[in-house]
Amino acid sequence: MGVVTGVLDWVLVLLVMLGAVPMLAASYQYLLVALHFRRNHYRDCAPYLPRTAILVPAWNEAAVIGASIDRLMQLHYPPESLRVFVVDDASTDDTPDVIKAKAVQYPGQVIHLRRDKGGEGKSHTLNHGLRIILRDDWMQALLIMDADVIYEPDSLRTMTRHLADPQVGAVTAYIKEGSRPGNYLTRFIGFEYITAQAAARRAQNVLGAVACLAGGAQLHSRANLEAIGGRIDTTSLAEDTFTTFKTQMAGRTVVFEPHATVWAEEPGDIGGLWKQRLRWARGNVQVTKQFRRVWCRPSPTHRLGSVSFSVFWFCLFLLPVFMILASSSLIILYFSNFAIAWVVFHVLWIINALTYVFITSFVLMIDWVTGRHAWVEGVLFPGVISVSIIIAACFPRLLRMIFYDVLPLMGITLTFAERRALVLFAYAWLAGSMLVAYLGKAVEPRRFGRPLSAAFIYIAGYGPLLCACTFASYIKELRGAEMTWDKTEKTGKVAMPV
Repeated sequence: MGVVTGVLDWVLVLLVMLGAVPMLAASYQYLLVALHFRRNHYRDCAPYLPRTAILVPAWNEAAVIGASIDRLMQLHYPPESLRVFVVDDASTDDTPDVIKAKAVQYPGQVIHLRRDKGGEGKSHTLNHGLRIILRDDWMQALLIMDADVIYEPDSLRTMTRHLADPQVGAVTAYIKEGSRPGNYLTRFIGFEYITAQAAARRAQNVLGAVACLAGGAQLHSRANLEAIGGRIDTTSLAEDTFTTFKTQMAGRTVVFEPHATVWAEEPGDIGGLWKQRLRWARGNVQVTKQFRRVWCRPSPTHRLGSVSFSVFWFCLFLLPVFMILASSSLIILYFSNFAIAWVVFHVLWIINALTYVFITSFVLMIDWVTGRHAWVEGVLFPGVISVSIIIAACFPRLLRMIFYDVLPLMGITLTFAERRALVLFAYAWLAGSMLVAYLGKAVEPRRFGRPLSAAFIYIAGYGPLLCACTFASYIKELRGAEMTWDKTEKTGKVAMPV
C-alpha cells in the first residue's frame, strides 16, 4: 500500500509540474528571438512591387470603410499596380453607397463587388472576391485585410519585398492595437499582441514554421493562391490558420515581417472580446484536429512537424488543461501528503516567477512604445493574486513576517485553520483564476458591471480570461455547436500614432 501511495504521489507531482511547462516553453520561444538577426529572410529580399489586388470583406462597415479606402490610396505604392476590391457582403447599412462613392473618387482603383446573399462568414465573402480577381492575369499578389485596419504608408512595400523570393508564398505583418481612446482591456490586448506577434512570430521565423497569417494582413503570391486551390477554406472558423498551414505544407515559406505595421481596433468590452476569441479558439481546435498527422512528424517539405513548433502549439492550446491538472493535483496532495505539496507548490511558482519576470521584461523591451502605454497591464497580465502568490513563494520569510508580525499589529491573528485555508486557496488558484476571470464577463452586462468586471480581470488576470475562453471552445466543439461568424462591432476609433 505504501508503494502505491508513493507512486501516486509522484504522479501527482508530475501533474503539478505540467503547470510550469507552458511558461518554460514560452521562455524558450522568446530565447529563439535572439537568433532572428541571424535566421531571417532579409538576405533574400529585393525591391519588388508586383501588381497587387487588395481584397477587403465588408459587412455593415459604413463607419470605417471609407476612411480605410482613403488610407489604402495613400500607401507608398505605385498607383498603377494597386487595386482595391471591396466585397460587400449584402450589407444593410450605407456600406454600398460609401464604396460606390469611393469607386467614383478613385476610378479603376476601387472596385465594388456585391454579394446578394450574405451572412455566410468571412471565408465565403473572400472566395467571392477571389473568383473574380483570378479570372484574369492582372493580379500578381493579393493582400487580404479587414475593413477597419490602418496600414502604415510603407507597410505594403515592406511586405512585397519578400515575394521577390519565389519560395515565399505568403507574408504577414505586425498587427498592433490602435483603439483611441482605449481602455484597460485594449491595453491588455496591446500587450498581448507584443507577446503573440512581435516576439512569438519572430521565433517562428527562426524555426521556419509560422502558426498563423494575421487575418487583417495576409499577403499571398498568385502562385501560392493557385497552389492551395484558389480559394479560402470554408469548413473552419480559422480560415487564416488553415491557409497558413496549407501554404507551408505545399512547400512554400510563410514570413512574418515585424517592420510592416498595421493598426487595428480591438474590442473594448469583455463581451466583444469573448466573441472574437471564442471564434479563434474554436478555430484552433479545428486546426488541431484537421492537421493531427502533422504534429511531431518532421517533414522534408515543411517545418510544421518539428518538435519545437508542436510543443509551442500544444502548450498554448492545452494551457487550461495544464492549469486544472496542476491545481487538482496540488489539492489532492494537500490532503494526502502536505509536506510534498508544500515543496512542489514552491517549485512550481518559483519557476513561474522566473519565467514571468523574463517574459514580461522581454516583451516590454521588444516594443517599448506599446509597452510604455500598457506596462501596468503587462505586469498584471497574470492577475494581482498570481503576482502576490509569486512574491509569497519566492520570499517565504516576507510571508511569515506578514502573518506573525504585521497582521497581529493590526489586531488580526490568523488561526491555524485559517492559514491552512489560505494555503489551499493558493493551491487551487491556477484553475480558480479562470473561473474568477469568467465572472468578469458574467457581471459586465449588469448594472454597474463595467467597473466590477475590470476589477475581476485585474484580480484574476487577462491571461486566465483567455484560458477560460479556450476552455469554453473545447466545450463548444464537443457539443458540436453551430459555427457562426460573430462579427466584432467596429466604431472607427482606430488611429495611427503620429
